Amino acid sequence: MNADFKKYPDGLVPTIVQDANTGRVLMLGFMSDESLRITRSTGKVTFYSRSRQALWTKGESSRNSLSVKEIFTDCDNDTILIKAEPSGPVCHTGAETCFGEPNDHADFLYTLEKIIRDRKLNPKPDSYTAGLFASGLNRIAQKVGEEAVELVIAAKDDDGSAFRSEAADLLYHLLVLVVEKNETLSNVIETLRIRHMSRPDNSK
Repeated sequence: MNADFKKYPDGLVPTIVQDANTGRVLMLGFMSDESLRITRSTGKVTFYSRSRQALWTKGESSRNSLSVKEIFTDCDNDTILIKAEPSGPVCHTGAETCFGEPNDHADFLYTLEKIIRDRKLNPKPDSYTAGLFASGLNRIAQKVGEEAVELVIAAKDDDGSAFRSEAADLLYHLLVLVVEKNETLSNVIETLRIRHMSRPDNSK
């Protein structure tokens, strides 16, 4: 669908920018017909500044640009939604979003994955996670197997706390393995989604 710029006297359509990975709303701007065309052709989010009466591409001065992933319009074609990947803080104040929220994923597993990835790239001497990466792939894979066995054992008892603890240990070590293999949690989830959608009745 295309935005209906004629709905507004100034020809500017409100445009919401959402992080394509975390789902957080990053900012609100305004787009003209021309700025939308430029955004689509360059892959960088370009707005129209009402105060300066001029086009501006996010990141022109700060270098914190927004790389477009998807563009949508709402049901009335009078609001634009852009899913993008930011190269840095979005707000002019230096904040990650213009609404004061941290730009992290609402699902903590993604936040944990980010922390684990940082431990691999920036190891700390006292970090258990960094120690796992230092021990190598075979040890990490072995830990996943050990934690899986411990979860199975815990599942045979009626101690809910112990079961949750072992399940958490397994998820954590699995994420370490995912990062070690240079994969991502989103890729694993996408594989599950594709499997689900490929089933005739989507019931399993």
